[in-house]
Amino acid sequence: MGRGRPRVPLLGADLIAREALALIDAEGAGAFSLPRLAARLGVKTASLYNHLDGRAEVIEGVRRLIVEEMDVSAFETLPWPDALAAWAHSYRDAFARHPHSIDLLATTTISSPATLGMYEAVVAALARGGWPQERLIGALTSVESFLLGSALDLVAPPLMIDPAGHAPRVPVLAAALESTAGDSKAGRAEEAFAAGLDALIRGLVAQLAELRGE
Repeated sequence: MGRGRPRVPLLGADLIAREALALIDAEGAGAFSLPRLAARLGVKTASLYNHLDGRAEVIEGVRRLIVEEMDVSAFETLPWPDALAAWAHSYRDAFARHPHSIDLLATTTISSPATLGMYEAVVAALARGGWPQERLIGALTSVESFLLGSALDLVAPPLMIDPAGHAPRVPVLAAALESTAGDSKAGRAEEAFAAGLDALIRGLVAQLAELRGE
């Protein structure tokens, strides 16, 4: 019997997106280009266009993969503040696993069905909770902006603010930093995220009550 041909993954939109995400994770968004991606896949750049329209579609494929790591199921069963908190944790954790993608995705138009479906789940839950239509996008954007910053904080250097040599000019800041010097970076990030998310959701609940005249 002759030997079967080796199994090689067939080039397609999904494989291209996965390799693009792997490239961005490994080398940063600045390293992403279609020629670099094609080389990683072992094909010519022109071959990519047999499966997608261009760079924008690859980026949307990358966005889809990250969004698929997020969980919106809580919006089906929980009150919107609790569901928002659950989604927030999965959102931050997904981007914390792919922090180099944030700059790239934050500067490109969103059109992937997976991402649009996620946003629909969020705003539909807010609408059911009583948020007026004209306030839905503002509420969504305020939460998402906080989550992206929190994801970056998770992967920031342990010493992000260094007042060394300038402590006399910033005494309150220097003392505050000194008081947390023994804390782990992960612990500080988690505490900041929990405090910020709680304040944000409480603020949204208060805003909605104000809008309702309660």
